[in-house]
Amino acid sequence: MRNLFNTKLKIILILAVLLTAVLAVMAGLTNRSIPELMVQGILAPFRAAGTSLTKTAERYYSYMFRYEALEAENEALKASIAKMEDVARQADATARENTRLRKAMALKEVHEDYDLTDAYIIGWSSTDWSNTFTINRGSNVGIEENMVAITENGEVVGLVTQVGSNFAVVKTVLDSTLEISATIATSGYNGMVSGGYIDGNEKYLQMDYLPSSSIIRNNDQVVTSGSTVYPRGLILGHVVDAGFKETGVAKYAVLKPAAEISSLEQVFILTNFRTE
Repeated sequence: MRNLFNTKLKIILILAVLLTAVLAVMAGLTNRSIPELMVQGILAPFRAAGTSLTKTAERYYSYMFRYEALEAENEALKASIAKMEDVARQADATARENTRLRKAMALKEVHEDYDLTDAYIIGWSSTDWSNTFTINRGSNVGIEENMVAITENGEVVGLVTQVGSNFAVVKTVLDSTLEISATIATSGYNGMVSGGYIDGNEKYLQMDYLPSSSIIRNNDQVVTSGSTVYPRGLILGHVVDAGFKETGVAKYAVLKPAAEISSLEQVFILTNFRTE
């Protein structure tokens, strides 16, 4: 045991001498004292750890900065895309409006007696029995009650039932309380058209009081008969079905409205026309 202790002591002394010699040589080469070199050796691991932490912090800061920059760039891109989409929507709306206005002008060329005022739909109201919408024009541009609302193609949309200075309410052809005198264009049979009460076919119209002997075909066009309210020849719809009333004395026809009521954006109010 004593010999082992002596051996360990000798080894420690030899290592100390070698370390002292190495430090002396390094001191001579670096012009630094042995204590300075020892302190540097002791601090070296801590300095390495500090350098590693600094680099880690720098990388984290750089990552966070890039993330914030990318997030800001992403928000800017979203705003730019939203703006472009808005411009595209406005362009589409303008194109649709121009198309409607051109068709309305063509309608006036055919019916020179028509005075039309265009208006946009700004609100809807619909129940099981009524169907109305509000437009952005009123008495300030000459709109009055009992004026007809039509599409640019001369299709009946409805009738003005309420007017304010800058708005008006239109009751559509789908409303059950609106009745219009009509004619099947191909055969000349007359009847009354109304809407809103056909069970399961609320988006369709019904033409009543047709003669029991009348021959009714699918796709027959139905138009207004003409009155002080509705000029002759405005398109109401097309026949999709027909049958006998419960009494068996008269027939009826189911019509698909010519105007796509649910997809309307703009209508034209017929403020004046020549009665026949």
